[in-house]
Amino acid sequence: MQITQIICQILRVPAVEAKTASSQDALLVRVRTDNGLEGLGEADASPEVVKAIIDAPFSHNIAAGLRHVLVGENPLETERLWQKMYRSTMYFGRTSVTIAAMAALDMAMWDLKGKFFDQPIHRLLGGQQHQRLRAYASILFGADGAATADIGRRWTDAGYTAVKFGWEPMGENETTDHDLVRGARQGVGDNTLLIDAGCVWDARTALRRAQMFAEYGIEWLEEPLREADVDGYVWLRDRSPVPIAAGEGECGREAFRPLIDRHALDVYQVDLSRNGFTDASYIRGRVEEMGGRLCNHFYTSPITAAASLHWLSTCRDAFLFEDCVEESPIRNQLTLETVQASDGWVEIPDGPGLGVTLNEEIVSRLLVAQSE
Repeated sequence: MQITQIICQILRVPAVEAKTASSQDALLVRVRTDNGLEGLGEADASPEVVKAIIDAPFSHNIAAGLRHVLVGENPLETERLWQKMYRSTMYFGRTSVTIAAMAALDMAMWDLKGKFFDQPIHRLLGGQQHQRLRAYASILFGADGAATADIGRRWTDAGYTAVKFGWEPMGENETTDHDLVRGARQGVGDNTLLIDAGCVWDARTALRRAQMFAEYGIEWLEEPLREADVDGYVWLRDRSPVPIAAGEGECGREAFRPLIDRHALDVYQVDLSRNGFTDASYIRGRVEEMGGRLCNHFYTSPITAAASLHWLSTCRDAFLFEDCVEESPIRNQLTLETVQASDGWVEIPDGPGLGVTLNEEIVSRLLVAQSE
């Protein structure tokens, strides 16, 4: 089997508000082979930037576009091809958005591998530890505590027993931060509450917020610091009364290495659309070896939701699945299958490969750019 064609499609929902949410557009990768199979992948980054990395022509041996690297190769050889892509992009990759582009292609090749062997990806990764996972509804904060409480009630009424709130307007000041978390707790009642700060504080401020939020029994405090502040995370985790989670923005094993080596986090959040199955599997082994906990990060389409479930189901101590509940056609309609929790639990896809099928009508309606 050989790769004959790599198609990049940019999808975008028209006329959306500006906010920190990545279900408003998508970079969809379709890898086709000489035996008629197609694998699907997705990258969570700026779609045009990812497309440029895949479409770029050959410059020299360590600065090559990814289509040039992969066409003609056997997609079953995922580990070798990850290494080939990594070396071929050394001058503009390593821990950057280039790894997200590689992740989309890697995801598509694993989808092809599953379809070729007629097996779900979780089986090819070594086998399920979980047949279903408890899901948390992942959503942005409301404008204030009262609006956040209303959002919390909406999703617990929908059957979720855990809800995470994140990003703006957290970080404006202490009064606002306290109001948001108090409202969140009121909204979710006795259910599990998770708080995503969105990289807004220095370490000492984050410690004060962690001490304040501990009163509300939060399950974790996510990304309180800048993503690159490894020293700050080490310092904070040693002192915080609540667990510290981060990792969603990291691309590949090299990016995760300092966080893992220094035991900087309690919960390591791995996004399959920034890491792919090949590196996510490596990261899983490292985190489990050192006794950390793993969770997925996901805020895009059902393609990444399915990929996340395949990977997370193979994680020994997986305890929660991040379930983006944004109301967007990219999140809710891009595949014919629904990949969403029901009554707070989500089933693991069991069809060949990712186990999802594109809704071509939605692709056509949202398509703004394509290359092949």
